[in-house]
Amino acid sequence: MAVPKKKKSPSRRDMRRANHDRRTPPNLSACSNCEDLTMSHHVCPACGYYKGRQVIEVAQD
Repeated sequence: MAVPKKKKSPSRRDMRRANHDRRTPPNLSACSNCEDLTMSHHVCPACGYYKGRQVIEVAQD
């Protein structure tokens, strides 16, 4: 079982934790069907299309 040889100081622990909130936002790309911004490799929530074909039915309001 892995056990640390020396105790980490509070300063080192806090320096490691200081960067946890600095995450980059996801890259968004335009949907090929409706031009709405969507995450890559995900079904478009606005129109339900993925890779040029309709995958899910989306209720039109």
